Amino acid sequence: MTTWTTKLFEEMAVGDRVRVEHTVDAADIALLVTLMGDRPALDRPRPSGLRSGSALGIAMLVAHAVGTRLPGPGAILLEERLRFHGRIALGDVLTATLVVREKRPADRTVLLAASCTNQQGDLLAEGDLVVGCPPERLSVERPSGDDRRVHRTNAFARLFERCTGIPPVRTAVVHPCDAESLRGALDAARRGLIVPVLVGPEGRIRAIAAECSIDLEGVRLVPCEHSHAAAAAGVALARAGTVEALMKGSLHTDELMAAVVDPTTGLRTARRMSHVFVMDVPAYPKPLLITDAAINIAPTLEDKVDICQNAIDLAHVLGMATPKVAILSAVETVTPKIQSTIDAAALCKMAARGQITGALLDGPLAFDNAISAMAARVKGIESAVAGDPDILLVPDLESGNMLAKQLTYLAGAESAGIVLGARVPIVLTSRADPARSREASTAIMVLVAHARRRP
Repeated sequence: MTTWTTKLFEEMAVGDRVRVEHTVDAADIALLVTLMGDRPALDRPRPSGLRSGSALGIAMLVAHAVGTRLPGPGAILLEERLRFHGRIALGDVLTATLVVREKRPADRTVLLAASCTNQQGDLLAEGDLVVGCPPERLSVERPSGDDRRVHRTNAFARLFERCTGIPPVRTAVVHPCDAESLRGALDAARRGLIVPVLVGPEGRIRAIAAECSIDLEGVRLVPCEHSHAAAAAGVALARAGTVEALMKGSLHTDELMAAVVDPTTGLRTARRMSHVFVMDVPAYPKPLLITDAAINIAPTLEDKVDICQNAIDLAHVLGMATPKVAILSAVETVTPKIQSTIDAAALCKMAARGQITGALLDGPLAFDNAISAMAARVKGIESAVAGDPDILLVPDLESGNMLAKQLTYLAGAESAGIVLGARVPIVLTSRADPARSREASTAIMVLVAHARRRP
């Protein structure tokens, strides 16, 4: 993580200048539509008039520049006089520029000239800002991924808040033999989330730490020859109760999970293991859980019972008293031609008979009428789940994996994930995961481990 740091009033001079660039993506469009109900033009020429959603998007980028760069964290925007001349569209590269025009020592304010242009150099907005400067320097962590995206639910921030006051979880970090996995574990330790136990080749781990200036002072290290041995050793630590959780390092998921599911030395329980994604989707008003998109390739009806219950139990840990489960298929009618519709109907009946507890289930539901109450009404579906699910239970791994990645890469969603059903929670991270996703996955693991501590 890097940081944004305040530039104090005394450090600023007339003529100081900052520029902030941002490419308008689908998540930005979804947010503006949500806030204003005004969708900027996406695939047609811009008319001369400016629509309110575009003006808001430009103003938000300017405000972002004030709050992060000039003066930075702690700044108070007192007056904003912007004149808007153009509108934004998907894919535009916007540049917001701030220039100090005047310093006012009496009240520690500055007058800033603000402007915003697109990639063609068109002036979209210009005007003046009066900004109050904070009395002391502040620093704010800056996410390593998309540092300007505003999420409507801010679900991950609430995850971290729920971890406040919880003792850190002793966690075996299996084979942290690259910079990202090693740094991620130590960052989680600095946040007070975990007490890491590093399991892997000691020489490689110490060499990476030295190369990346990572301090391993006071961190326990369990030496192993290679990744397979590290997976077995991490699982053994969990079986012995030495650690409360596992975290995947730079080894392959298959290597770790092979040790976890070993019938003799693994971490099996009576419950089938499954993975749950926790998604923060800009266009959805609350966290959305998706399962199983990572472990069970073609789950049977019996498997889906455990997959569903695992997700429900996690929802309870996350503060959802009675989560709503939408059981997805390609259609919303039961037909013997599509096995997932039969499974969905059976799961609903099993919930009615108490074989699945703690949630409200409905299915089969196609994705549109699962997420959209309007789509459900059009199709004549009367359901307390349709249009308001907390959990999406997918038919198989392929559909779930595609759904989660589409939300991430096309809808600007953030994702975190956890493996449940084993003796301890397991964090499976990918090298492609941004730091914020890794941290959120660790926070979920902490909450699950803490729930297991309680009688």
